[in-house]
Amino acid sequence: MTDGDAGGALAGFKVVDLTRVLGGPYCTQILSDHGAEVVKVEPPQGDEVRDWGPPFKGGLLAYFAGVNRNKRSVGLDLRTAPGQEVLFRLLEDADVMIDNYKPGSLEKWGIGYEDVLAPRFPRLIYCSITGFGADGPFGSFPGYDAVAQALSGQISVNGSADSGPLRIGIPMIDLATGLYAAIGVLMAAEERRRSGRGQRIDTSLFDTGVALLHPQAANYFMSGQPPQLTGNSHPNISPYDQYPTGKGRIFLGIGNDRQFRLLCDELGRPELADDPRFLHNPDRVEHRAELNAQLTELLADRVAEDVSVHLLARGVPAGAVLTIPEVMEHAHTRHRDMVVEIDDYRGTGVPVKLGRTPGAARSTPPLFGSSTRDVLADLGFADDEIERLIEDGVAFEQRAKPPG
Repeated sequence: MTDGDAGGALAGFKVVDLTRVLGGPYCTQILSDHGAEVVKVEPPQGDEVRDWGPPFKGGLLAYFAGVNRNKRSVGLDLRTAPGQEVLFRLLEDADVMIDNYKPGSLEKWGIGYEDVLAPRFPRLIYCSITGFGADGPFGSFPGYDAVAQALSGQISVNGSADSGPLRIGIPMIDLATGLYAAIGVLMAAEERRRSGRGQRIDTSLFDTGVALLHPQAANYFMSGQPPQLTGNSHPNISPYDQYPTGKGRIFLGIGNDRQFRLLCDELGRPELADDPRFLHNPDRVEHRAELNAQLTELLADRVAEDVSVHLLARGVPAGAVLTIPEVMEHAHTRHRDMVVEIDDYRGTGVPVKLGRTPGAARSTPPLFGSSTRDVLADLGFADDEIERLIEDGVAFEQRAKPPG
């Protein structure tokens, strides 16, 4: 690790970030939130999500801004020999390099990990994020979140009999792959502390999608039966569902008999807990339709948020179904610092809260190439060398126009 003063648990940890779109940038933002120095190396046309909008504000786009704070942006053409020399200088004191290019791209450019980077930088940890991994029948194929949701079975278990299979509303596989990649980087860093050697980390959207198939995969392995669409219901638990109330909707997540008894008491029907149809969870799953009818009737004149708070206070998992604006203004969201603000930037907060070395949003997401000159100067390039790299189309301060 390099010496650093950024604060946070990863202060002094240097990351060269060659990623674009979502999974990779989310991974590196996790590391940067906890103090890692992240240099985001963008291709001449920039990270393509800089165009995924609206909304736009202050030269940035929301999709990009949500996963790229606490980073410095450098525009660099890695397909050129001078651009690769800049990359090598960046890697001289780097701990990690992360990319999510299509498998074989770095090798095609002459900067593959096994042949070039590992021999030259033996302590370097290299993390690759791809759609389907580096090998196998689909190994060279591109992948986005929804494609991985489809091919990993995620879409097949999301939705109801009426709706049919549905894409999950947030890009869960992209985000979870970023989380897995961050965990992998920290695992490799810990192993390097003992061995002194870096290693390659191979993560993919497809593998993540399969790994997240719980409990549906476990149910299938044990029963041999393919999972069915259950909508808001849980295949193994009841009541675990969304219900309308007189004002708003509520989700009840009842995991044991005690919670069910407290729910019945709160709704004014304590005797339901002694009904043989609802006595234990297997009974409630078998008689799910009858139970849902009872609960829907009991909640018809209630206010979702009031019921949720009362149940939570009694130890019963329940949540009013809130909108995004309601969540961002909620007292508990604010108390947990889950909205952060820097100048005109607003973003979600840091979910992992370390006691002595907390993470933080320290700087706003960067404009393209906003740190190109500063980073090159930090690497020892003289002013005239920097100017030449920019004039020669190797380094960039402004986005290049797409070819054609």
